[in-house]
Amino acid sequence: MGENEINNWQVKPTANDVALAARDIIVDAAAQAIQARGIFKIVLAGGTTPKQIYSLLAEESCHWEQWRIYLGDERCLPVDDPERNSQMIESTFLDKVDFHHKNIHFIPAELGAVEATAEYEQIVHAALPFDLVMLGVGEDGHTASLFPEHQHNENEWVHAVFNAPKAPADRVSMSTASLSQNRTLLRLITGASKYDAVKQWGDGKDLPIARISTLDNEITLLDQSATGKA
Repeated sequence: MGENEINNWQVKPTANDVALAARDIIVDAAAQAIQARGIFKIVLAGGTTPKQIYSLLAEESCHWEQWRIYLGDERCLPVDDPERNSQMIESTFLDKVDFHHKNIHFIPAELGAVEATAEYEQIVHAALPFDLVMLGVGEDGHTASLFPEHQHNENEWVHAVFNAPKAPADRVSMSTASLSQNRTLLRLITGASKYDAVKQWGDGKDLPIARISTLDNEITLLDQSATGKA
């Protein structure tokens, strides 16, 4: 797959290079948003590459008090379960910087998918649009907890998910509509296991990751192995 087959795809040599580039994009977007509107609203993702980015961000000196944190999706597990995205983000990023708890808007997935969705939908609706949405891509082309072949109400800002193909089956996910309400869309794709999804996406297959759009700017960072070149 060529670097320019889809607009704004940027191929980096390694996953580490993707993480470094993503850190710079996020820091720049934060500075611009804070200068323009006084706050920076970012939607974070789970996964290996985002984890690396969070560790890099924790080393930066930013106006953390003006950041607002949201999550694209969460697993319906106890609040302190290490498999939750919130736990990973806290341990690698938020616990290491001076972040106000009231500015962290995690999904209360411990309440169960239905109740958590109802609560988070109000929070998401009030926050739109986001300044930056970060998304990873699964081997099947899913993003957040939006999976191929799943059907959801297109009018919802947040979905309750009950049949995820990976455990746990119950999850909460922002919808395509809410994730697309962004000023910058940052997609991250690393690893050879993602090549099939990248190829299908480039060939025009209707994958969840391909349905997310932007109000202004989109950037997709890939490493060489995800393009099948490594």
